[in-house]
Amino acid sequence: MFLGVFQHGYAQDLDSITFVKTKWTKKAIKANSKLITHHFNDQNLFGSNQNISYIEVKNKKRSAVFVIGQELKILKPTSAFGLESNAVAAINGTFFDVKNGGSVDLIKVDGSVVTQNRLGQGGNRSAHQQAAILITDGKLNIKKWDGSTDWEVKERADNMMVTGPLMSINNMETFLDSGSFSVTRHPRTAVGLKPGGRVILLTVDGRNDNSSGMSLFELRKIMRWLGCTSSINLDGGGSTTLWVAGEGENGIVNYPTDNKKWDHTGERNIANTILLKTKR
Repeated sequence: MFLGVFQHGYAQDLDSITFVKTKWTKKAIKANSKLITHHFNDQNLFGSNQNISYIEVKNKKRSAVFVIGQELKILKPTSAFGLESNAVAAINGTFFDVKNGGSVDLIKVDGSVVTQNRLGQGGNRSAHQQAAILITDGKLNIKKWDGSTDWEVKERADNMMVTGPLMSINNMETFLDSGSFSVTRHPRTAVGLKPGGRVILLTVDGRNDNSSGMSLFELRKIMRWLGCTSSINLDGGGSTTLWVAGEGENGIVNYPTDNKKWDHTGERNIANTILLKTKR
């Protein structure tokens, strides 16, 4: 028993050391931000290959603003949202109706609710309806559901995207269940907040020998190792996409999986995004 606990703790220590000491590839982009990437290709992170791409936004000078991009009826790729809005970068947003379009979680833009939560039987909230990304005056924040039925109505932020599961808030880890969605490795998309107002927009690739994807527990660890005091999961799987204007041939930084190839052309059509733009 003691040996098993020791081995588990030792593996965790090795993963954190590997992660923190990695020499990431870094490139300055617009909006006072950096694009940061690394491919762990020696099965040396959580005993697997992992490809991680993220943007760190230094939001102190307010040269960067965040915007919610969304469509009610049509689905289109993350890159289209970015290009059409003249954004610096974009990541896929929350969960959506793949047949009819539109988010299945509440989205509010410029003070108007454009989609409501599609609650479960008996009015139960899913795990991705118990937290939200809030944007006020272009500044991004993360908030936990307070347990009330009218939480979204009371929230004053003009722009709101309900999503989740929430992984941590204000340096406290939140409850994650042991269901398949949490423990199985998938491509993942996440947003994190660091002290001083810095924001991380992150993707982890998966469903490929080059990158296994992560469980939510593994995703939470790497967000903590990146210095995030709050972190939240967004829609993942085939939706996971990070687009940066002017990067590569089509702006896609990660390896979306909808074409089942290890390239940058497998984007899925989605309903909503988080956009990074420069302040005019």
